[in-house]
Amino acid sequence: MSRIGKTPIPIPNGVEITIKQDEVVAKGPKGQLTQHFNPEYVSVEKDDKFIYVKKVSNAKNADAMHGLYRSLINNAVVGVSNGFTKVLQIEGVGYKASVSGKKLVLSVGYSHDVNYEIPDGIKIEVDKKGVEITVSGIDKQLVGLVASQIRAVRPPEPYKGKGIRYKDERIIRKMGKAASK
Repeated sequence: MSRIGKTPIPIPNGVEITIKQDEVVAKGPKGQLTQHFNPEYVSVEKDDKFIYVKKVSNAKNADAMHGLYRSLINNAVVGVSNGFTKVLQIEGVGYKASVSGKKLVLSVGYSHDVNYEIPDGIKIEVDKKGVEITVSGIDKQLVGLVASQIRAVRPPEPYKGKGIRYKDERIIRKMGKAASK
């Protein structure tokens, strides 16, 4: 049985949970999210303080689905109460970012600026120096996707470390050819 699936999901104050036939709707101060689940594998129940995800089937991948749906429902509950953020840093001489309207403008060493269209449900902030980008929203999957797409514009290179990286990411540096002689 899944250890993650067995753990009950706490319901924070100010969050309303509605369980329908095959979906869980979470409403909170940050917004509303709907998470679907497969009733062939799990059932979802709630009381005043917790949500319980219970395995229904003994199918081959039922344990995996049990843990998966518990994590997805937990992410929805945490998202509508606290939200999620990812921080990116830009490293390099002359590299910077700015937000204009619904676009993130990246100047990262190309002959032209790269315009990234900000999707609905995502808020992007850039610090005054233009080297730290904060991506925030209530949907954990969408926040991670947007952050990875921004990073993919100019991934960090291993020689000088220039590019866009996650704040806590460690880049393994290589020696140049002059150092290898």
